[in-house]
Amino acid sequence: MEFGLWEKYYTEILDDFGFSRENDEKSAKLLDEILSTEGCLTLNDLAEIVGFSDKFIVFGAGPSITEHIQDLKENYDLREYVLVAADGATTALIEERISPDIVVTDLDGNLDDIMLANIRGANIAIHAHGDNIEKIASLTPFFNNVLGTTQAQPIGNLYNFGGFTDGDRAIFLSVALGASQIILAGMDFGDVVTKYSRPNLENALEKADDFKRKKLIYAEKFTDWVVENENVEIINMKE
Repeated sequence: MEFGLWEKYYTEILDDFGFSRENDEKSAKLLDEILSTEGCLTLNDLAEIVGFSDKFIVFGAGPSITEHIQDLKENYDLREYVLVAADGATTALIEERISPDIVVTDLDGNLDDIMLANIRGANIAIHAHGDNIEKIASLTPFFNNVLGTTQAQPIGNLYNFGGFTDGDRAIFLSVALGASQIILAGMDFGDVVTKYSRPNLENALEKADDFKRKKLIYAEKFTDWVVENENVEIINMKE
C-alpha cells in the first residue's frame, strides 16, 4: 500500500484512537537515528535473505495459534515457507521449537523470546509509534538484523508498507517481500486475547477490552484490503 493511500486510513486511526501524529513522528525519528548508528536492513536486504520462497506463513497471537502450529507441523513442510511471527506469536513458536525467519514487533510481546528468536537468526521488523518511544530507545540497540517501520510518513531508514497491528503489518510486509501465497495462522480477529498477545494476563485467555477489540477490527479490515487489492493468495486457517 502506497503511503498516499495509507495516510487516509492513518488519519482515521489517529482520530478514532486519539493518537498523536507528533508522537508517532518523534518515535520514528528516534528509531531512524538509532538504526543510522547501529546499522539496519533495507527491504532489498530482507528480500534477498528470505528469497528461498514466495510462500509465507504469518503467525498471529490469537487463541487458535497453538492448534494451528500443530496442524502446520504435522501437515506442512515448514522449510518451504518464510515464517513471519507477529510479536507475541514468537513465544508460541519458541515453545514448539520453531524459529521464525522474521518477527514483526512494536516491542510489547515477550522480549526474552523475541531476543532469543533474533539470536537464532530471525530478522526483526521493529515498528515505531507514539506509545513505545522509551522501548525504542532502550531496546533497539540490542537487536541485530533490524528493519525499521513506522505508521507515519516514512523517513530515512524506515518503511511504511501499510497496516496497523503487528499481525496485519506482517501481512503487508510479506506482500512487499514478494509473497504469492500467505497462510494465516492464529489470526482470529475475535474478541478474545491470549497470553501470547498480552504476556501480563492472569489467564491464558481473556475477553478483549474495547481498545483491543477495536484494534482487531482494523486488523481484519486491512487484511481484507490485501485480499481484495493485492495479487496474493490468502489462506486463513481459521476459516
